[in-house]
Amino acid sequence: MEAGAAAGAVPRGGPPAGEGKGAAPRSRHRSSAPRIRAPQWLKYPVIALSLLPAAWLAFALWSDLTRNTRLLGANPVKEMEHYLGEWNIRFLVLTLAVSPLIQATGWGWLIRYRRIFGLLAFLYIFLHLTVYFVLDVELDAALLVEDVTDRLYITLGMAGFLLLVPLAITSTKGWIRRMGNRRWNALHWLIFPAVVLGMVHYYMAVKRDIREPLVYALIFGVLFWARLRNRRGSRGQAA
Repeated sequence: MEAGAAAGAVPRGGPPAGEGKGAAPRSRHRSSAPRIRAPQWLKYPVIALSLLPAAWLAFALWSDLTRNTRLLGANPVKEMEHYLGEWNIRFLVLTLAVSPLIQATGWGWLIRYRRIFGLLAFLYIFLHLTVYFVLDVELDAALLVEDVTDRLYITLGMAGFLLLVPLAITSTKGWIRRMGNRRWNALHWLIFPAVVLGMVHYYMAVKRDIREPLVYALIFGVLFWARLRNRRGSRGQAA
């Protein structure tokens, strides 16, 4: 899931021109491009490590409920929401960082991690909303509708989530084949407005200490610039 999560038949997720293994590096001589192939098994420890934050949160919730440890503080529901939302942002950063990193290094094998990180970002935002719906509004659909319509930051966050849904659904190779590389990549540019909506939601949710939202906004700004720069370069070469 990436534009991603946030662009002929291209292996492992349909990368934009210049990202795949067969792409010619723009700024390096072909003979000087590093030829590194990561082992296939590496993705499994990467996924396992990426799930550790969710596992820790489950343990903290269990510990607070059964042992009264208060690992989640005085307001555990809000703490869980913020924790999961922040991990969603971190995985969105990783998702969007894959393409510029491929452009800089020529390591085409990294493309498989773009989809992995994109799906992990979706998992964490889904868990974020699950905690909100189950524990915050207590499965009250009327209260959910009221929150979404009356509280702007929740409206923006929900809109960002909805933009990520089709990206998660179409992240498989089968969808890439069915849609074609051009349409698939066009759809996955939705990750950019989704990130913008998510960052505004984050900024409005923290209320006081806005340092972290501003840092993440700067990181996303750099990644957006790098992606647009690479896209313009690809168009210029095609012309």
